[in-house]
Amino acid sequence: MTSPAITHDANRSRFTTDTEFGEAALEYMRDGERIVFTHTGVPPEMEGQGIGAALAKAGLDYARDEGLVIRPMCPFVATYVERHPEYQALLGAR
Repeated sequence: MTSPAITHDANRSRFTTDTEFGEAALEYMRDGERIVFTHTGVPPEMEGQGIGAALAKAGLDYARDEGLVIRPMCPFVATYVERHPEYQALLGAR
């Protein structure tokens, strides 16, 4: 499967992609220099196909590009960060 096209909707605080079974999304809250990832949702029919990982990567890349500290309240994003050491520096406290 090719990587899905991810859209950042800053007004609604979410990253999204359309799938054949509906929208998949990574939701967040922004507080100054911190971004809190709150929920990742992928249609059940599309789970296990890398869509959640693509959303997490897009959100974490955005945080890194913006110089933000992350707080992964969403268990999916927390696990993604644990498995991808290149994002662990974003966990620093401010």
